[in-house]
Amino acid sequence: MKINNLFCLMAIFMLCACKPVQDNTTKAVPLASEVGDACMPAEIAPIEAPFAMPQLSKPVIPGTTVKLSLSDAPADMQTDYINQQINALSQSGGGTVELGPGVWKSGRIELKSRINLHIPEGTEVHFSGAIKDYQPAVFTRMEGTECLSSGAFIYANGQEDIALTGRGVLVSPGLDCEIAKTFWDNNHAHKLKKITVDMPLEERVFDGSSPQATMYLPKTFAPIDCKNILVEGIRIQGSLTWNIAPMYCENVIIRGVNVNSIDIPTGDGIDIESTRNVLIEYSTLANGDDCYTIKAGRSEDGLRVNKPAENIVIRHCLSKEGHGAVTCGSETAAGIKNLYVHDCVFDGTERGLRFKTRRTRAGGGDSLYYERIRIINAKEAMRWDMLGSAFFMGELASRHPVPEVDRLTPHFRDVFIKDIIVENAEHFIRLSGIPESPAANVFMENCEVTCKELPQFTDVDGLTIKNSTITAQDSTILLVDARNITFDHVKINIAGELTFKREGDTTNSILFVMD
Repeated sequence: MKINNLFCLMAIFMLCACKPVQDNTTKAVPLASEVGDACMPAEIAPIEAPFAMPQLSKPVIPGTTVKLSLSDAPADMQTDYINQQINALSQSGGGTVELGPGVWKSGRIELKSRINLHIPEGTEVHFSGAIKDYQPAVFTRMEGTECLSSGAFIYANGQEDIALTGRGVLVSPGLDCEIAKTFWDNNHAHKLKKITVDMPLEERVFDGSSPQATMYLPKTFAPIDCKNILVEGIRIQGSLTWNIAPMYCENVIIRGVNVNSIDIPTGDGIDIESTRNVLIEYSTLANGDDCYTIKAGRSEDGLRVNKPAENIVIRHCLSKEGHGAVTCGSETAAGIKNLYVHDCVFDGTERGLRFKTRRTRAGGGDSLYYERIRIINAKEAMRWDMLGSAFFMGELASRHPVPEVDRLTPHFRDVFIKDIIVENAEHFIRLSGIPESPAANVFMENCEVTCKELPQFTDVDGLTIKNSTITAQDSTILLVDARNITFDHVKINIAGELTFKREGDTTNSILFVMD
């Protein structure tokens, strides 16, 4: 590899005689066959993290089990029958409500304290797509904004010690159902923007009673303001929007789940929203949107609520089809912090590590750790996108003019990435911060990368890649208002000369430590 002399003037480019590049062969990075729901052990191993993280335990559910049979339930819809059994058992102290084999038909099921809803293998629950089956509206949060709407196929509010277990299947009604067709026909996704931060909750009603109050799409399982939650073994086929989505919750364990919501717009797999103390392990997701996603509220309403997403461990998980494997954002108002993702495989996901926010979203992310991850056949192995598109953000999607920093200005900083194998990607890194809040303090070590394009850095202040090997077809590193960038013992395998395309007055302090 040769390096041309494009850097000059305001850029500082240094070649240092140093020790040979260290052996940066990553160790113990798992294969796809070693992670995901098929590999889930019976017991939960101790949780280790680079921050203070509690050892989570499964919720305390009494030993009583009530087994329900389709022969005892109404023939057309079993919603009321299931909910009556849940309520009765909860009031008598709690236990397990087990659905018998066959196909159950239901609207909104509501979990109560000390209840495990057990759906064993051989049992399916097919959820209704009729608006009436999710009325009256319940308290929920849609895309980071509080409102009253459908809630979820399986919903809980203010409960403790709840569980959803078994290897049965939850089945969506499909995008041709009444709720979905009405929602998309009314372009309802944009009506949330009309909610102002001082609007009372009782005026934020989307209950399907009129075209103006079109019901929001129900999530699959969405507890809100609950403590001590277990989701284990469940299979989810299709969805209308987000699937497993705890909000304002504490002490959550999600393990051994399998979600397939390919081709579903906004069909996220697992969304952890303004929730703390979370373990996600041995799960397999294939989705029409992001797979494992961390969120913390949107803009002014998210700041008003001010509940961060924090203390989250994702381990031994598999991501297949999806927009992003592990995504922070784009709702970031109260902050995303203390996230540890390790020993995971992203196989065929468009983006591996994804960091999303927008100029008006506030908050951001910090103290984010990623270790021992294999990324296969990605469009972008690592992607920071803090501007968004003009379609949604208008002029705010342009880097210039640069606005003043205010309470809605987001950030991403203190990101630590170690022991990564990228088997094949179009782009290794595409990092787009914002001029008034550049991505900062990003540290990568022991990356073994095969890609088409070399890194592209826009609006970043402080990034180090250390002890790594990059094999690429392209020969140009792009730097746009990028400063304090260090390549420390990075071996770059390319055909021809390594060149740097430099733009922006603040691009400087580029240190290349090499043989």
